[in-house]
Amino acid sequence: MTYNTFPNPSLQITKDHQIFIKENPVEKPGPGQALVHITATGICGSDVHFWKHGQIGELKVLGNCIMGHETAGEVIELGEGVTDVKIGDRVAIEPQVTCGKCFLCLQGDYNLCENTKFLAVYPNDGSMQRFKVVNAQCLYKLPDNMSFEEGALCEPLSVAYHGVERAELELGRGAMICGAGPIGLATLVMANASGASPLVISDLSAERLEFAKKLIPRVKTYQIDLKKSSEENAEGIRELFGPDEEDAPPRVLECTGVESSVITAAYVARRGGSITVIGVGRPTFNNFPFMKLSLAEIDVKFINRYHQSWPPVIKLISEGIIDVKPFVTHRFPLEKADEAMKLSSDPKNGSIKVIIEDKVKVL
Repeated sequence: MTYNTFPNPSLQITKDHQIFIKENPVEKPGPGQALVHITATGICGSDVHFWKHGQIGELKVLGNCIMGHETAGEVIELGEGVTDVKIGDRVAIEPQVTCGKCFLCLQGDYNLCENTKFLAVYPNDGSMQRFKVVNAQCLYKLPDNMSFEEGALCEPLSVAYHGVERAELELGRGAMICGAGPIGLATLVMANASGASPLVISDLSAERLEFAKKLIPRVKTYQIDLKKSSEENAEGIRELFGPDEEDAPPRVLECTGVESSVITAAYVARRGGSITVIGVGRPTFNNFPFMKLSLAEIDVKFINRYHQSWPPVIKLISEGIIDVKPFVTHRFPLEKADEAMKLSSDPKNGSIKVIIEDKVKVL
């Protein structure tokens, strides 16, 4: 195999918040595994958070770890017993491997498995490297009309897909999306595909709201005013839906995880409606509006990643129902992945999705 002649650079972080490019050994695929040439990896906010803060909730960086979990590539070697993919297949990678034995896995909720191994969550190395061994069951073939970049974007779109699925959006009924970051924008395109109407999205950034408007022209936008309370911002958002209580959205999807935004969502949702929290926030909130939600019988739901989402997301992209190409605002070669992370970590740079690409031909 010609790939043996190529180096395997990787982007690694340390527990003391260092970041660097380092050569990584190339593993051989074992039974049920495949070696993939990683050709496109998106930078996620969690990658930056692990680098800058060293943990997300209970997940801590305790040693060197390779980043990256939004990934697509080409199969270049197969382990024993692998028959669902072949060498040369273009694939998107679901980055979680679960036990497959617990009651959660057996009932289909494998994303809730407590024994999950997830790419780029220490001690599991991620995909910001040229070659990565993965379980073949995590590979999904890409149609010819989908690029590797679109394959990598199946991961953040899967988060949004699971959020919209949990929120139970309905045709012709309003939906509010809090946050126009990458996950909020992914949720917007999914909500648009669902037929929910009207759609409103909020954010602090006028630039991101403008991006959202270009992405989905029918969406209404609201710029959060930090001088106003959560209730006051909620009042302004509700006005975009209509003057009466019945006009308020029955579904709110909170994509920031920020406490003030979750509170705003509580005052936006219609009585009897629901809030689905997609964003990742602090371990605890001090000002959760318990009685507001209780008296209005507003359900609060949460999501943890995704399950069984790659096949439908691939169909949505390949059949042109959603367009994810505009998400990619910056591209970097693998050898400059550290520069890409630094750019992605600074909001002033205006990135939506930064892609690490590797264009070498190894087969």
